Amino acid sequence: MNIDEFIERSLGKWRSQRSAHHLAFHHFEEVTSEIEILSLDNHDARVTALCKANQVDPHLISSPFYMAWTGESDWDEDEVLTGSTVLVPVPDSENPTQGRLLREQGYAETVPAIGHYQLIEDGSFILRTKYDRATAEEKIWFATPNLRLRVSLIKTGDGKGVTTASFSSEIRSLDLSE
Repeated sequence: MNIDEFIERSLGKWRSQRSAHHLAFHHFEEVTSEIEILSLDNHDARVTALCKANQVDPHLISSPFYMAWTGESDWDEDEVLTGSTVLVPVPDSENPTQGRLLREQGYAETVPAIGHYQLIEDGSFILRTKYDRATAEEKIWFATPNLRLRVSLIKTGDGKGVTTASFSSEIRSLDLSE
């Protein structure tokens, strides 16, 4: 599988159930979310702005996309978790199963971020992103075309300690009226 195929399989609306262990707080959290992943044109203003900000030639990118989410946590029932970000894969010219992922907003810290991805033989997408104070590692794979699974680790800045571990199951919303 290459990055274009992975993104194509990920497009759509997903309902997510995430279980997270916040080790530093000795707390377990359940989060339910609605996630929407939309394809973007390579010439979309948000895509070109992200490429410019990261000094990336727009001709090198592949399958940019937009992701938005809204969710609820049992940790703070009054808070609605919302956000969105533009993501731009930049495949490695020598190895198309690897590359960089430019993000308007990161996962572990809400700042622009550049992660490094790899697609392994079983079709799993692995992403590692280093931030100022943390490192995020994610693995996403498809159990079926409409069921994605994701595990995530948030590690300390030096990468030696784990602060959060989570597992998500994401089910594609199917419009039965079609």
